[in-house]
Amino acid sequence: MPPANLLSHLGAPAPASPRLLNRPHILFRSILFGILAMPLMLYGLALHRRPLTQNQAPQSLFQGITYERHFLQTPRPQLIHRLSLDLTAPGLIPWVTPPISQTAPHLAPPEDLTDWERRETIAQKATTALATHQLQLVINANFFFPFVEDAPWNTSPAAGEPTSLVGTAIAQGKVVSPSQPNWSALCFLNPNSPTAQRAVISPSGQCPPETQEAVAGNLLLMDQGQPGNLQDENLTKPYPMVIAALDETGQQLQLILIDGKQPFYSEGITLPEAIALLQSWGIYNAIRLDGGGSTSLAIENAQGNPQLLNAVIQAKVPGQERPVANHLGFYAQPMPAPSSLE
Repeated sequence: MPPANLLSHLGAPAPASPRLLNRPHILFRSILFGILAMPLMLYGLALHRRPLTQNQAPQSLFQGITYERHFLQTPRPQLIHRLSLDLTAPGLIPWVTPPISQTAPHLAPPEDLTDWERRETIAQKATTALATHQLQLVINANFFFPFVEDAPWNTSPAAGEPTSLVGTAIAQGKVVSPSQPNWSALCFLNPNSPTAQRAVISPSGQCPPETQEAVAGNLLLMDQGQPGNLQDENLTKPYPMVIAALDETGQQLQLILIDGKQPFYSEGITLPEAIALLQSWGIYNAIRLDGGGSTSLAIENAQGNPQLLNAVIQAKVPGQERPVANHLGFYAQPMPAPSSLE
């Protein structure tokens, strides 16, 4: 019979040590230790995969899309992701999650339900939405319900479950979710419309008739260069945040995501801090989209696969991506290949 070490080398199970077999409590403790250590190992791996907490100079991801990263250490650790999009760039086309009647018609509810009962979209992760629709960039968008986050094993919605949106959502020129009072909307206009604007932010949530795609937020942060009304808002709690901002021409869009809920890494931003940041960047109009654990930023990487650029977190588990009700995405052209001429 071959020796035990040779069996192990060839892939056959080596006989258990007689010493271990004679001491079952030692074997039991070893197995128990392995089971208990596994979550800690996975947690450590998730922490290791997070983006580096350091500044990154602007980098062109696609034609018309640049990305930069800022890390602030005061008043607390904050990792800020900033995307600048030229909405006039060739091939840059906005996209919003289509309605449930298109993606899962068998789950579409009757039309006569109340607003609270209706279900309009199917929950998806940002990386799934990007891959499914062959997009180049995706972020989370509208607030939504139902929502539960009691523990890592008790969250809702799960991927594929029907969800309801809050505020305006328009996909391919069709209304997915109606506007709500005091919920502002980011409206992308038909590029063939006579106006030079490619997008507008509507404080009322009512988009122009020529709108092709739209998403909504619950707070107007900047209104024509001035801070929005933050009355009745919690001004002291730092939180992960997603911001969509437009310049005065309606041709330059910025998407800003601040990671949070992760002590000593990135702990979020307060509303006054967000306003100060937007003012320092000369932002004209801006709305707050859904944030918290929904905060997600995915791109198509050089291999054609989805890649998260921010540090997602769900139910206090870093690296765990949350399925959300809808996304704002973009089709974009790759950067031109560098010239072979010296």
